[in-house]
Amino acid sequence: MTKLTRRNFIRFAGAGAATAVLAACTPKTTTPAPTGAGETPLPATGLPQATLPPPTAVASADFAPDVEIALKAVQDTAVIFPNVTTNVWRIRGELLQGDASALQSIPDSYLGPILRLRKGQKVRIHFTNELPEESIIHWHGLHVPAEMDGHPQYVVGNGETYVYEFEVRNRAGTYWYHPHPHGRTGPQVYAGMAGFFLVTDDEEAAANLPDGEYDIPLVIQDRRFDDNGQLVYQGNGTMDQMMGFLGDQLLVNGQPDFTLPVAARAYRLRLLNGSNSRIYKLGWENGSPFTVIGTDGGLLEKPVERPYLTLAPAERLEIWVDFSDQPIGTELNLVSLPFNTGSFNSGQFPILTARVERESAENATLPERLSTPNFFDEADAERTREVALEMSMGRGWTLNGRTFEMTAVTDDETIKQGSLEIWEFNNKGSGRGGMMGGGMSLPHPMHMHGESFKIIERQIDHDGEAAWETLSAGVVDDGWKDTVLVMPGQRVKVLRRFGDFTGLFLYHCHNLEHEDMGMMRNYRVDAV
Repeated sequence: MTKLTRRNFIRFAGAGAATAVLAACTPKTTTPAPTGAGETPLPATGLPQATLPPPTAVASADFAPDVEIALKAVQDTAVIFPNVTTNVWRIRGELLQGDASALQSIPDSYLGPILRLRKGQKVRIHFTNELPEESIIHWHGLHVPAEMDGHPQYVVGNGETYVYEFEVRNRAGTYWYHPHPHGRTGPQVYAGMAGFFLVTDDEEAAANLPDGEYDIPLVIQDRRFDDNGQLVYQGNGTMDQMMGFLGDQLLVNGQPDFTLPVAARAYRLRLLNGSNSRIYKLGWENGSPFTVIGTDGGLLEKPVERPYLTLAPAERLEIWVDFSDQPIGTELNLVSLPFNTGSFNSGQFPILTARVERESAENATLPERLSTPNFFDEADAERTREVALEMSMGRGWTLNGRTFEMTAVTDDETIKQGSLEIWEFNNKGSGRGGMMGGGMSLPHPMHMHGESFKIIERQIDHDGEAAWETLSAGVVDDGWKDTVLVMPGQRVKVLRRFGDFTGLFLYHCHNLEHEDMGMMRNYRVDAV
């Protein structure tokens, strides 16, 4: 693999045509040569106070779990670079009840354990916080009751426990979990607190996809390290927060310079963009196309092909990769290709190397049909709501001119239970990356808590076309989604149901620095 160490810099043209060099945009691929462990770079800051008293750590007597798990958030260390101990915050897991396959660690990684559940199973999870600040866990993409969703009003302090109890209602797919305390989601995820939540069901089993060692979850993250091999985070109170924090070291499953050993056969690779703000344009260095079989909310109806893959923060894509025609010893390099978001240019840099190391006596066949998604009909939508994504001078990033309030919700964020609605996310900034009406132009990956949605329409204005065209061929709008990339000058309509659960849920930008600075709002589902 050709390793690129030249750094490209983000340049943002602000009011009065002022230009500021903000951060290195292209990750380096050579590991630093740290000499020892340093102090944690993640000091506690003044946090918004939760509005509810801490919950009691008591399980419900009338809830009978099929699987019971204890998760603990701890300060710890990890060996990311040879002979160096790096301070991290991680989530440790213990299986208390259920099949041993429900909890799986990722070897040589600081990331949390993989949780594997079946649709219809009931799970109880005891989350204990041993960090020096408040935290709570959000089950990203899962359809759970409001009090089980990880809303920041439910944060628990050091030594406290929150008990989650819910039935897995999602279709088979690649979901994940991460902290969600307001104002500190970015640094806590950055410090290592994240993990996969994989769901299976009968429909997936019928597709006969690669499984076991041939079904591999991969989380892609960028980080910065100091000369002592310690994580460096500057996402609070700096321009990095306004733009989104970018690292200059690429990690896959928590490891630098990642090599994936494979057999000469078909694999199912589950890709998660676990970075705070970085967008990836994934391509095979030899130009081979991708076969996509799944998105955020599970399997597609049928496979689709893309020349490259656009993956925004929190998005997931599942791909079918067949190495059976590759000779033993072949190395295939996955890279992030150059692109322009309208606000910065990203150069090419390596992601991982897949090395074919052995023959295989068997292979799998790509199904012509994968699943029946059962999408809703746009004609049945009861109303359309617009959400303007824009910069407000003095307030930062906003949704319809508003920033986060712990439990506040407006009339136009109140929804009748059972409603089918269209939400239109309107990124009002100019695709040129300039200032318009006091607003900065940046991409925003918008995430809605609760049920998944279907992307039904994209519109791009003239100013945004050039940047959009550098990424558009890799976007996969097919299938169920919970996070959608909205580029500058773009309007994106999504169709979703607000069906099973009432209560307070969140919608927000999943650029974690934007979320932490308040680009997040509540919506409330009321019983009819």
